[in-house]
Amino acid sequence: MKHHLNTLFVMTQGTYLKKDGEAVAVKVQKQTRLRVPLINLSGIVCFGRVACSPPLLGACAKAGVAVSFFTEYGRLLSVAHGFSPGNVLLRRTQYRWADDPQKSADVARAIVLGKIANCRSVLQRAAREQENATVVRDLKQVVERLTYVLQTLRGPMNLDLVRGLEGQASADYFSVFNHLILAQKDRFVFTTRSRRPPRDHVNALLSFLYAILLADVRGACEATGLDSAVGFLHRDRPGRPGLALDLMEELRPLLADRIALTLINRQQIKPKDFVVQPSGAVLLNESGRRIVLQEYQAKKNETITHPFLNEKMTIGLVPHIQARLFARYLRGDLESYPPFMLR
Repeated sequence: MKHHLNTLFVMTQGTYLKKDGEAVAVKVQKQTRLRVPLINLSGIVCFGRVACSPPLLGACAKAGVAVSFFTEYGRLLSVAHGFSPGNVLLRRTQYRWADDPQKSADVARAIVLGKIANCRSVLQRAAREQENATVVRDLKQVVERLTYVLQTLRGPMNLDLVRGLEGQASADYFSVFNHLILAQKDRFVFTTRSRRPPRDHVNALLSFLYAILLADVRGACEATGLDSAVGFLHRDRPGRPGLALDLMEELRPLLADRIALTLINRQQIKPKDFVVQPSGAVLLNESGRRIVLQEYQAKKNETITHPFLNEKMTIGLVPHIQARLFARYLRGDLESYPPFMLR
C-alpha cells in the first residue's frame, strides 16, 4: 500500500525552490523559509511567480514527484514529471480501448454511475439535516431524478447517451445546490455553474477546488503508468488531461463540493477572501487560497473505509487507489471498473 504523502503548496510570489541535498529548500528573498525532504512529498504545486531550479526539477522527476504550475488564481498551466512508470502494454491497451466505441461507453458509464451516486449522497445528507419543508421537498425530488438516472445507467448504452444522462444529472444536482448553502446567504449565492471565468463567490471556490483536485488525480494517473491525456468520457483535446478529468468526476462531491460547502457554512471563508476583477470574474485572493488549501489538506488526511476494497485509508489515497483499480481493469484483472461511491 502506498503511503499517503503530502503536497507542498507554494503561493508566496517571488519564491524560489531549489534542491538542497535530498530535500526541497523554499527560499523567499534569498532566505530559506522551509526545507522539506523529497521522500515526504507526492507533489509540489506552485501558484503564480514561483521558480524552480533545474536540479530540483530533475530530482523531482527521478523521485516521481510531479511539479504543477498554476496561475496565481488557480488555472493549471503545466505539469512537470519524469518518464511514465509501468508497463507500456498498459498504455497501449488504454489507447486501444479509447478508440473502441463500446469500451469507451462502458468506462464512461461506470464513471458517471460513481459521480451521480455521490451527488445523490450529498443531497440525501443535506435533506436529512434540513428543517425547511420546501427545501427538503426540492432536494428529494432531485434525489428521485438522480435515482432514475442511476437505474437507467445499469444497462449497456452508447457513449452519447451516457453523456446526455450525465449532463442532465449534473444540471439537476446544481439546480438545488444553493439549498446546501446555510450561512452567509446574502453573499454566497449559487444560481448556475460558471467557469473560465467564475462569476460569483461559490463558483470561484468550486473552480479552485476542482483545479487542485485535478492536479492530484493527474499525478495519480501518471504514477500508475496511465496516460492522463487519453480519456473515455472526456475525449481527446490538445492540452486536456482527459483520463484525469474522467477519474476526477466521481471524486468531485467528496473532495470539492463538500469542502466548499463546509468552508461557507462554517464561515471559515468570507467575501473578503475574494477579489472581483473589472471583467466581472470572481477569484480567490491569497488569504482565500490559503484557507481552501488548509481545509483540502485536512480533508485528505481524514480516514475512510474504501467501499470496494473494504480497507481503511486516508481520503488523499483515494485518487491513487482508483487509478490502480482502473489499471487492473485495463489489464483484465477486474471485470469492470469499480467507481468510488460514498456510503
